[in-house]
This record gives sequence, C-alpha cells and structure tokens, in this order.
Amino acid sequence: MKVLLQAVTIYHPESEFHQQNQNILIEDGAIVYIGPDVKESDQLISIDGLCVSTGWIDMFAYVGEPGLEYKEDLETLAAAAAAGGFTEVLCLPNTNPVVQSKGAVTFVKNKSAQLPVTLHPAGAVTIDAEGKDLTEMIDLHQAGAIAFTDGLRAIQGADMVLKALQYMQIFNGLLMNHPENTRLMDHGQMHEGQASTRLGMKGMPSLAEEVAVTRDIQLLAYTGGKLHFSLLSSAASIEAVRKAKAEGLQVTCDVASYQASFTDETIASFDTNFKVNPPFRSVTDVEAIKRGLADGTIDVLVSAHIPQDTEAKKLEFDLAEFGIINLETAFAVANSSLRDTLSTEALVEKFTMNPRRILGLPIPQIAVGETANLTLFHPDQVWTPVIGEFKSKSDNSPFVGQALKGKVAGIIHKGQVVLNHSSK
Repeated sequence: MKVLLQAVTIYHPESEFHQQNQNILIEDGAIVYIGPDVKESDQLISIDGLCVSTGWIDMFAYVGEPGLEYKEDLETLAAAAAAGGFTEVLCLPNTNPVVQSKGAVTFVKNKSAQLPVTLHPAGAVTIDAEGKDLTEMIDLHQAGAIAFTDGLRAIQGADMVLKALQYMQIFNGLLMNHPENTRLMDHGQMHEGQASTRLGMKGMPSLAEEVAVTRDIQLLAYTGGKLHFSLLSSAASIEAVRKAKAEGLQVTCDVASYQASFTDETIASFDTNFKVNPPFRSVTDVEAIKRGLADGTIDVLVSAHIPQDTEAKKLEFDLAEFGIINLETAFAVANSSLRDTLSTEALVEKFTMNPRRILGLPIPQIAVGETANLTLFHPDQVWTPVIGEFKSKSDNSPFVGQALKGKVAGIIHKGQVVLNHSSK
C-alpha cells in the first residue's frame, strides 16, 4: 500500500529536509520518496498546515492490564496513544501482578506486538514496588525491560536507590524515580500554600520532593550510573538537577506536559480532576518549569497518563485517587501553555529525540529507505476535548471543554496508518 503525505512540513533536526515543505511517499511501511513531486498513491493525506516528525514517545504512562483492566487495558492505551500522536509508550510496572518477572515483560511485548503503538515495559526496581528488596533486574533487562522504576511509588529507602544504581551499572541500565518523601506529605491533597490553607486541605509541601531529589543526586555522585527523575514540579528540584548536570552527573528529568497549565491558586476548588501528584504548585514553580524547559535542564515532557474509573474520582476530594488522563491531550496542553517558552521544534524534541536518547533507543530517521515511524500534527489547530470522544477507557481530565491549540492528525507506525482527521 502506498501512502502520500502531501505538502507536509518536516520537523527532524537530523534530516536534510528539516523545516522544509515536502511530499513523502510511504510504501509498505517504508519511506521511498521525499521531494516536491506528487507521486501516485493508494491513500492521499493532504491537510493544510500539516507537520510531520519522528514518532513521539511517552516515558510515563499507566496501564491497568493485567489486574485493573477496567481503568485501561493495553488496547485502549495504544488507541489513546495513537490519538495523541505517540508511536511508542513506556508502560509503568504498577499492574497486578507487578512487572517484575520475565513472563510479565514478555506478556506486555507479545500482547501489544500487533498494535499500531509499540508498548515498552518498564521493570520494577523492587519486589511488588514496595521498596524493600531488589528485583532480578538483569533477567528483566534480558527479557526486554528498557528502564527500571517503581512507577507511581517513590523509592523511599536510600539504601535501595544506592544498591539499584550500583546493580544497574552491570548492564548500563537506567533508574527512574518519582521523587517524594511520603512521610512529609502524608495525607496531602494539594500543594501546601495559602490556597490549601484557605480550602482547609492538607498540603503536599515542595520540600517532600526536594529532599528526595537532593538525596538521590548525592547517591548518584557516590555510586555513578544513570538516574532519571520523573514528574518534577518544584523550582528547587529543577535547580538541583541543573547543578548536578553542570557537575557532569548522568542525571535527566521530565515534567508532566500539564504541569505548567495551572497553579494551586487557579484550579477549581474541590474538582477531583485537578487532583494530581505532584500537585499543581505555585506561580514561582511554574516559571521555574518554563525556564528549565527552555535551557534544557528539563529534558522530556511526558503525558503522566493515569486513568481512573468513575468510582475512584467521583468522590470527596480527600477520598479521590490522584491522576488524570493525558495521552490524547499531552501535545495540545503543552503547546497551549508553553508557546511562549518553546518553539515547535523544541517542543517536538522533548517528545522525540530526548526520551529516546535517555532510554537508549534508536532515533527513527525521516529519510528514504527508513521505516516510517511518524507523527502527523497541526500546531495551530484549535480543538476542544469532549466527554465520550476519548479513546481511553477513562475520562478523568481537567481539559474537557477547554479550547486547546495543537491537534494530532495521526500516526504511521508498524506499517499501519491511524488517522484522527479526515483525509482525501
């Protein structure tokens, strides 16, 4: 089958066609022509203002399968990812059972093999993600786990972080940690500040994140290895990573694409769709996130996609679970809130090049003879998420009914074309 992308603007810094408007012909999943000529095709994709980049990859997404399929299964996760422009997703290990065996890694790989999105399993660092004993990470690595994290659970023990960093150096593995001292934020519901005081809710202090980041950086300096912080939100945390990078440590980090969209002062009171962890923080923190993205301290934007069923969200604020869905809105949310901070090129890099470098994955090229791993998007199209139109099983999103700028048209990956927009 031949697919022609007509008059698309290419975003790929390693391509000779970077930021050029060209036609791309794809035949049987491979790029066979890039240039000005209009080639014959079985399917023509022609949308004014359409852009194309290397397929996006997400480094932090939760899937319930196995065990909690009613929140999200592998098929719906892949569908949501494709709708959001992601051709690859790193899946957190917090399933039931936890991804801590070769069989669990193989299950994710095999069951998703025919899906249009590649789902990469992350292996748990500790057994049952409880932070007590290390898993057999070498076996998990050999089975196909491309990174190691306890996912939604922060590793509390300094000894566990130290041992994991040492152990992973055997195979040059990547340790990912969502930094928080749970004792400092016990029963917290939102950012600790004036807003939490006014609302009478227990706060989640920035300090809980910052002491964890500082500790892990000290351990990294002691042991060596590679460390990635997931979901930073605090100005002081970002500054600590900036200094660690300047000192030559192998440390990287990401933020949720929605983290700069709201502050603790602007979120709707007691609307559980604004209950996320880490929470929306202060204006100062948002400004620090933007500076960190602009100067490269923050390497990656992630969806932080955490689907929750109605019974977990339609509750009193203090009883509701944390998390929102964001695979389908990740780009649009970032593109809307960060337009004064990142160019389209820089924004795409946070979704494509940087995460693959961190994970040690090859960067797909946009060149003749290469396999097509592409995301099609329109950075200026305005759209509004609507309940009932999500591909995810869940609809816990604060962006429903909100106009967003930047729309994904579809993906081309594994020889499959998945489109959100009509084509002609």
